[in-house]
Amino acid sequence: MTALTTALAAPEVLDRCRALVRPALEETVGRLHPWVGEMAGYAFGWCEVGGAPAVASGGKGLRQTLAVLGAEAAGAPGRTGVPAAVAAELVHVFSLLHDDIMDGDAARRGRPSVWKAYGTGPAVLAGDALFALAVQTLAASPAGPEAVRLLSVALGDLVHGQADDLLLAARPWAGPDRVRPGEYRTTAEHKTGALLGCAAALGALLGGAPPAVVAALDRAGRHLGIAFQVVDDVLGIWGDPAVTGKPVHGDLRERKKTFPVLAALDGPSPAAGRLAALLESDTEPAQLAALIEEAGGLAEALAEARRHIVAVETVLDGVPLDPATERELWSLLDFLVCRDL
Repeated sequence: MTALTTALAAPEVLDRCRALVRPALEETVGRLHPWVGEMAGYAFGWCEVGGAPAVASGGKGLRQTLAVLGAEAAGAPGRTGVPAAVAAELVHVFSLLHDDIMDGDAARRGRPSVWKAYGTGPAVLAGDALFALAVQTLAASPAGPEAVRLLSVALGDLVHGQADDLLLAARPWAGPDRVRPGEYRTTAEHKTGALLGCAAALGALLGGAPPAVVAALDRAGRHLGIAFQVVDDVLGIWGDPAVTGKPVHGDLRERKKTFPVLAALDGPSPAAGRLAALLESDTEPAQLAALIEEAGGLAEALAEARRHIVAVETVLDGVPLDPATERELWSLLDFLVCRDL
């Protein structure tokens, strides 16, 4: 299949895996204190404030999909990976709740963030509850100790990445202390890639895959995380708001240190110097976007995403995976990296 046709097929993979995981995810969240459970349901897009059913988007379900595919890649039924999928999704939403507070983001997916809807303290509590549920879910799985160990490594990286992200935001745009693309790459691997890799690895572990396959899926997920984050940055500047759900030039308006900007500043183009100066001013985002593209930021960002997809191919080359699942995995990768561009 061409990249276009596989990309179009990928949402079916996401839908199938979400449908498989949703009952277990709801049952797990349903064990929480009712008020905390309502906040969790709001974060997942299942309900409104007060508990009324909602039709809000709950996200792509990427991590739960990778967990299910990880189990199927090992030749096991997809349901074998459901505990891994539930744990990965719980940790993901936990991280979003806390990230929104730390970053001061008042909205997520077109609705007020949990901390804006319920308050900062309650949102922290809901995030903590989801984290605890994730650990409990894995501890009760057949591969409990090893599964919890894998999750703990990913959580350590997640915290490391968030700490770096907060520190990078305060760094200057120019001079010896400016943020380099390599620093961004490390942060993206920790913040995004670690949990993607963990989800796939946990699914494979519960599916009975040998350690080499589990480790390979973990590494592949980390590369996927970097590619995913870079493409997300591209969409944050040049994506169609009607498709992405993000305001036009939103990341530039907030002066976020995204990969296209950092790549443009690090390149040899004469436009890089002008860009650094304008980023410190109140220059309109549309003008900045044009200058970033002129300085090569867009082209380098797309090349960076492709490099990490090639790295995924390299890591998985020769790894024994179920053929049907491997095709679904590649359709998913095409969709994630080519989405909306």
